[in-house]
Amino acid sequence: MSFTLEPQVAQAYAPFAAAMADSTPPPVGDVATRRIVFEERIGQADAAQPFPDGTAITDHRLVTADGATIRLRWYTRKDTSDIPGPAALYLHAGGMFFGHIDLFDGSVSRYVSASGTPLLAVDYRLAPEHPHPVPVEDVYAGLVWLHEHADDLGVDPARIGVFGDSAGGGLAAAVSILARDRKGPAIAKQILVMPMLDDRTPSPDPQLAPFVTWSWDDNRTAWQALLGDAAGGPDTPASAAPARVADPAGLPPAYIEVGQLDIFRDEALTYAVRLSRAGVPVEFHLHPGVPHRFETVAFASDTARRVMADRLRALVSL
Repeated sequence: MSFTLEPQVAQAYAPFAAAMADSTPPPVGDVATRRIVFEERIGQADAAQPFPDGTAITDHRLVTADGATIRLRWYTRKDTSDIPGPAALYLHAGGMFFGHIDLFDGSVSRYVSASGTPLLAVDYRLAPEHPHPVPVEDVYAGLVWLHEHADDLGVDPARIGVFGDSAGGGLAAAVSILARDRKGPAIAKQILVMPMLDDRTPSPDPQLAPFVTWSWDDNRTAWQALLGDAAGGPDTPASAAPARVADPAGLPPAYIEVGQLDIFRDEALTYAVRLSRAGVPVEFHLHPGVPHRFETVAFASDTARRVMADRLRALVSL
């Protein structure tokens, strides 16, 4: 029996699939075209859902170790208690080479509104203009900033997690490795949503090919932007591609999810198994019938509702 899209997801994706059928994918390495296409899709998907009431947003500036200034955006619910509680660093999707925090205002605000857990989004710098290790070092600097400002923000520093999807999920895993190896700051949980973990892009799988929304060519473009000619080679550090970590022992507890029609399926499965074997507590979900980041389009589907409930539960559990 071959794979099929979950029926409600298929219905939501029908207009998207029709548009894709009439377009020619850009070649490997074409960053500029992909930035335009993917950022437009993200903006449209975010605008299709209502912006929640009762969320407060505050911008901060962080000067990095190399003298750059990046944005940090703090999202919290207006009715937040004065008692110090959990928070998480949020890292957006974008293949390491596109996207910015403005594009994700709606989705981050919805997470905060529904969970009550504040999020600090890091506007990390993008490859290829800023290759590895710049993106993950920006994220690490954001983690340090959140810990240093925990008292001012009403955050319990023992309950700070990291949360990201796609490339952001890869960065959440990578900064968890950096924080472990650098002896802090502490991370209570890593929430990895359909994470981009491995620079060794596999050969296209004909079973998945009809359904992918993030292709193998997209993935090769992303890793080449981040790592250049070193992508897929023997010397990639775990701080760039977390799947390369030699020993996962001592990493934070993990929530990991991926769609069965996602090209990240196998690397997410493998990472969950490796963490488990190293004694790291793992909650893992493999969702049948759905492609990469399906919930941004099929947000009204029953599967998306279940997925979002699990993510909110992971945030609340911090």
